[in-house]
Amino acid sequence: MRANETTVPVLPCVSVEETLEFYQALGFEATYKQTRPYVYLVLEWSGFALHFGMPPKNVDPSQEDAGACLVLVDEVAPYHAEFTRAMRAAYGKVLAKGRPRITRFRPGASRFTLVDPSGNSIIFIQRDEPAELEYGGSKTLAGLAKALDNARILSEFKNDDRTALKVLITALRRHGDTAPPLDVARTLATLIELASALEETEGLEEWRRRLNSLELTDAQRHQATEGLGEADALHLWRTEPAPKTGPGETPTS
Repeated sequence: MRANETTVPVLPCVSVEETLEFYQALGFEATYKQTRPYVYLVLEWSGFALHFGMPPKNVDPSQEDAGACLVLVDEVAPYHAEFTRAMRAAYGKVLAKGRPRITRFRPGASRFTLVDPSGNSIIFIQRDEPAELEYGGSKTLAGLAKALDNARILSEFKNDDRTALKVLITALRRHGDTAPPLDVARTLATLIELASALEETEGLEEWRRRLNSLELTDAQRHQATEGLGEADALHLWRTEPAPKTGPGETPTS
């Protein structure tokens, strides 16, 4: 038997209108569209196609576990850049929260995910991504460095920013007083990034205060934010000194 098989996974489609709106906004072309007697859609972009059909009766898009498709590419960054560009053009912003959305992308990352209106995950993966990942943090690291690696895996590979945030909060509490200043700075910067993405304000001001109080060189500051998505937009560093006040005086804005 000559090997010439082709696999075509069919993802559940809860809403034809919402599915078409989302994917066409990203630049996909609907090359096949059928709504009766049953739903079947084919959406193509670049060199691949996504197929959609009727969803199971108990599918819940909010659980975001309807279906998944891996898209292996040579370089993942250009795909994320193109989809975020298309989102800004279509929606006026990058859909980074809720559903549909695109996950954040850090420089050097090897994957990102599109979550569509039906709760499907389209995961773009760089072909040279490491075959083995040490879930739970690298065994060669310790303290805050290990927690940072664990948080990276949770955020980039499991799309679980909330657990990543909790891991770093716990690690900072345990190791923050004894860890090297650079590891503390990296942890605080990542906490600010995660909390901002999750729109959780508790702790933000304290983390900013601690980050700005650390004695770091310019090179260390760069290292602390290296790899963070849109670090400049997060205003991690205070750009102007806080206003000075005398006894009994309050700062003016």
